Amino acid sequence: MSNKRSIFEEVGSEQPVEAPKGGMIDKGRGGARKAVRAWLMILFALVVAMIVVGGMTRLTDSGLSITEWKPITGAIPPMNAADWQSEFDKYQQIPEFQEQNSWMTVEDFKTIYWWEWGHRQLGRFVGLVWAVGFLSFLALRKIPTGWTGKLIIPGALGGVQGAIGWWMVSSGLGNGMLDVASYRLALHLGLAFVILAVLAWFIMKLWREERELMQARRGKEEKLYKLSTGWLHFAGLQILIGALVAGIDAGRTYTDWPLMAGGILPPEMWMPELGWRNLFENPGLVQFVHRIVGYLLLGFAVMVWMKGRRSANAATRGAFNAAFLALCLQVVLGIMTVLYAAQWHVAITHQIVAVVLWVLILRARFLSLYPVTQSIRG
Repeated sequence: MSNKRSIFEEVGSEQPVEAPKGGMIDKGRGGARKAVRAWLMILFALVVAMIVVGGMTRLTDSGLSITEWKPITGAIPPMNAADWQSEFDKYQQIPEFQEQNSWMTVEDFKTIYWWEWGHRQLGRFVGLVWAVGFLSFLALRKIPTGWTGKLIIPGALGGVQGAIGWWMVSSGLGNGMLDVASYRLALHLGLAFVILAVLAWFIMKLWREERELMQARRGKEEKLYKLSTGWLHFAGLQILIGALVAGIDAGRTYTDWPLMAGGILPPEMWMPELGWRNLFENPGLVQFVHRIVGYLLLGFAVMVWMKGRRSANAATRGAFNAAFLALCLQVVLGIMTVLYAAQWHVAITHQIVAVVLWVLILRARFLSLYPVTQSIRG
């Protein structure tokens, strides 16, 4: 209960009242935001490396060189001539060797083995970096409030990705198979891009304080957010179709543009004996669909870009400009990939720019949802 005060008491004699402190939204929530963000950036870089190495493994036809899935002991490569001969003997039992690579010696086999082993080893390393980082932050209680469940997501998706990777490889080991099933390859690559998107989104959120994000959310540009979300899904669809093209080497089948084998439609666009499998196994149809979806994606992107460049926020405008420029570059690289019959250096560049485009569209979407604060003058 407060004490009685004299009517003659001077106001100035009171003790100064402590002013309220700012940033209370973030009090107790910060954790090691910068350290967690740095860890996620390392994971992001490793996943990008996985996509590139996976692309090279596909382009060099190395994906079936290891015919067993040994998550632990498989980390140790052949150490002597007997080990190499044992691995080569296993490879000689599958159709790819018998019908396509019967000319190979052990020395030739080593080249494709190292690509696949490197891809799997990098996957193990990504899992290790996630596990060590997550458990360390958890033990030290440095995970920002509300982020524990979120940070489990990349690790869980990575585990699923490993299982899908073997499911994909196993499809190429059966009778009559010279490559992995293209739809399984598409699923494998698609999940890699999902993991990349999750990591990028978390990194962007951790780059700004919680109070700043809450304030920025009030300025959300609803239409741009929805359009950029649609753009992201559209680009994801094209990436999946591109994986189908790569899975059956359809990019090396028709090497003229804008026509296909001199016509608007490719010859044998539909093979009755394939039925619905034409959508996955007919090189002409798969490449044709990839081209048409590419044209539609470009048209949709022009519309989204026109909307984005009219944003009142300079950072948001810049994000949409960057994403659209990346898409234009990707279209040019796609045409070059066709004209050069998917030579590895052109094809892998096309895949790398797909990663860049994916992240830039995601950034435009993020800035539509959380615009950067700017002055009235902009």
